[in-house]
Amino acid sequence: MAKEVKRDARGFRKFGMRDCLAYAAGDFGCNMSFALKGTMMIFWTQFMGLSAWYSLLLIVVQVWDAINDPVIGSMIDADKRKYKRNKFLQYIWFGSIGLIVAGALVFLPLPNAPTWAKIIIFICGYVIWDAFYTVANVPYGSLLSLISAEPADRASLSAWRSIGSMVGNMVPMAILPKFIYGEDQNLIGERVFIAALVMGVLGFITFQLMIKNTEIREEVEINLNDDQPKFNVIEAMKNFCKNRPAVGATLAAVGMFIGMQGGAAAVTVLFQSYFNNVQISGIVSMFAMIPIVAFTPLARKMVTKYGKKELATIGAIVQMVACGLMFLAAVTGLMSPDMKGIAVYVVCQLLNSLGMGIYSTVSWAMMGDAIDYNEWKTGTREEGTVYALHSFFRKLAQGIGPAVALQILLAIGYVDENGGNQVWEVASKMPFMVAALYLVSAVAGFIGLGLIYNLDKKTLATMNAELEAKRANEN
Repeated sequence: MAKEVKRDARGFRKFGMRDCLAYAAGDFGCNMSFALKGTMMIFWTQFMGLSAWYSLLLIVVQVWDAINDPVIGSMIDADKRKYKRNKFLQYIWFGSIGLIVAGALVFLPLPNAPTWAKIIIFICGYVIWDAFYTVANVPYGSLLSLISAEPADRASLSAWRSIGSMVGNMVPMAILPKFIYGEDQNLIGERVFIAALVMGVLGFITFQLMIKNTEIREEVEINLNDDQPKFNVIEAMKNFCKNRPAVGATLAAVGMFIGMQGGAAAVTVLFQSYFNNVQISGIVSMFAMIPIVAFTPLARKMVTKYGKKELATIGAIVQMVACGLMFLAAVTGLMSPDMKGIAVYVVCQLLNSLGMGIYSTVSWAMMGDAIDYNEWKTGTREEGTVYALHSFFRKLAQGIGPAVALQILLAIGYVDENGGNQVWEVASKMPFMVAALYLVSAVAGFIGLGLIYNLDKKTLATMNAELEAKRANEN
């Protein structure tokens, strides 16, 4: 006999663990496609031999990002068709199908192809992957504000999204280095392609689990009539720039991804050439995420007591301290090229991850509040556009991070033909470079969260009360 589903006063399934697990599954699916992006620079420089072009190519595909994210977001906002379940879920379903193979297109292993062919492969593969990723990821992020309007529920969803993201990162992080790197510390490109295909299938499966178990509780019905103003993309973008919470949260995310993506590429070279143990890099990175996992179950109660902005700002301060200590360890020689140096690196990363964990568990809830802020200040809800612009800047950072890291590497003498066997003059500079990238990331996070984001606990309560009253009057 089937278990009776508990309903709330409006007839929706009561919010609970099923919602949290479903939302976590969505970000797990995104990360099955996204997790290999940190390997992209190593693949295209060391395996495909495209160092001279790679930074420029990243800029080219980010121009596509600039067009792709806001356009798809505005298309979703402007789509007024009626779908069986929800238009966001329908777009996610379509995007998840494309991601089965799209992620692997970026890693076609053709190192002997002429340079012009490699350039075409990179641009076309990235554009196709990015289009499907955006179609799935933009509406997925927007769903948080529609699943529940309760701040505590949103904090739970954000925390569980972080869990989905962490698991989606940690599993390949721990396994892939042993699979895709050889004993000579060099990347085996053909195995990266196989891994991308397998991860695309896993991502599709988890997306379907999310779609099946997602309950939309706060969807606002659109009253279609001739008097309704047409959707204006330019005005939506202007509103985003006036949306302090969205701008602050986006700057923090940009900082985080410059550190994560630029740092990830630099960390790989650090373990290849300085620590001479790239196979262990995944285990080290996974171990460093323990504080994030440990803090996540506490997020809901902590948010209720202290507030999201307040917690996130503390997290940013912890990150700055951790990254400052890492830089100091590099300067003083404590991060030596042996297991002792690895231990020092791990300790600093544990503290850095604690700060990141405090922020990441509430980051998506903060964006959900930023979407509400847009409605509060302008009178219009533009979930797709607000989230798409946030997503665009995140992805821009994901391109800027590796591009900057590569230019710094080339400036200090990095040679892609040497793979993981860089000369000591290059290898010895890697601890400084890694620490500096993480420190810049942490400072950007503090500026965004502590100085720009303005929805503290008191202001958030006022906003939610006024929006609730406004919606009640409209119904």
